[in-house]
Amino acid sequence: MKKLFITALAACTLFACTQKKEEATLSGLLKSNFVSEVEGKPTALYVLKNKNGLEACITNYGGRMVSLMAPDKNGKMTDVVLGYDSISDYLKSDGNFGALIGRYGNRIAQGKFSLDSVEYQLPQNNNGHCLHGGPEGYHTRLWDAKQLNDQTLELTYLSKDGEAGFPGNLQIKVTYTLTDDNAIELAYEAETDKPTVVNLTNHSYFNLSGVPGSTILDHDIMINADTYTPVDSLLIPTGETPSVEGTPMDLRNPIAIGAQIDSTFEQLVKGRGYDHNWILNSKGDINVLAAKATSPTSGISLEVYTSEPGVQFYTGNFMTGEDKGKGGTVYPHRGAFCLETQHYPDSPNQPAFPSTVLRPGEKYTSKCIYKLVVNK
Repeated sequence: MKKLFITALAACTLFACTQKKEEATLSGLLKSNFVSEVEGKPTALYVLKNKNGLEACITNYGGRMVSLMAPDKNGKMTDVVLGYDSISDYLKSDGNFGALIGRYGNRIAQGKFSLDSVEYQLPQNNNGHCLHGGPEGYHTRLWDAKQLNDQTLELTYLSKDGEAGFPGNLQIKVTYTLTDDNAIELAYEAETDKPTVVNLTNHSYFNLSGVPGSTILDHDIMINADTYTPVDSLLIPTGETPSVEGTPMDLRNPIAIGAQIDSTFEQLVKGRGYDHNWILNSKGDINVLAAKATSPTSGISLEVYTSEPGVQFYTGNFMTGEDKGKGGTVYPHRGAFCLETQHYPDSPNQPAFPSTVLRPGEKYTSKCIYKLVVNK
């Protein structure tokens, strides 16, 4: 009888353990919702934490930053990036929330470029142009993941010769590090066995307010740039690099994103708002502030530092207001902004722009720092 009782007790204990509710991340995500398989490879959610209690959650599907938790001016932990609650939601979406972008971030005109007298044709997925490496760019790929410690995640991917029309086997490594000074650092490395073009970036959508479903029009923006690359009606750079002086593109001093976004200035009309590349005064110096955004509601600022010559500032102009994200939040039109550090759009077809060519024996490196600061 005693043996039977012990056996029954053990069974009940086992049942209770299996029924125990899964502990969520600080942002409310469940790791189990990210356990799946894509293209025969396992997906997962990786959690980084620093000594101050900040948390970053990243999935190896598309190398996406799913959440980034930081304290607001009242000490309340706030998720400052948009995303979804599960892998299945990401698979149903054609968006780039939080994703690593490549082989070429931004646009290449007509999806064509010539390198060493050879012409290459890429997918044409945006008004006849190639955007973000095509519809099956790196944002849709399974990255091999290795969590090195509590604060560091290493992602690797072999982009094969001919993938999306790009030449060369490109071996890529991207390292996410959540530092103790409250920054998420992205370090990119790549090597090729054939001449190719490379322009890697991250496409996180930020809303610093802490108010689910809000727009970012009240956020202040500053971009440390005297010039930018204007675009034609299909958002391809014209090749000019005019001054921002006297135009709504002058963001050298903080100004509310919504202050001039709907002006009749031709470039803002073409982009339906801000969707342009600024030529940074930091000139690749990682120690010089490139851009800064601030929410007056939360007091949270995002500082951006980069080794890249440019940054694409995008204000969610093509967000439809129909996308339902984390926690069932409906993401509205202009519900987020992006600051994508990069070389310029269409550089392979613009000889005057900084080169994006990578050759065998060379190593591509790039670094971006998104630092969170609280203004009390």
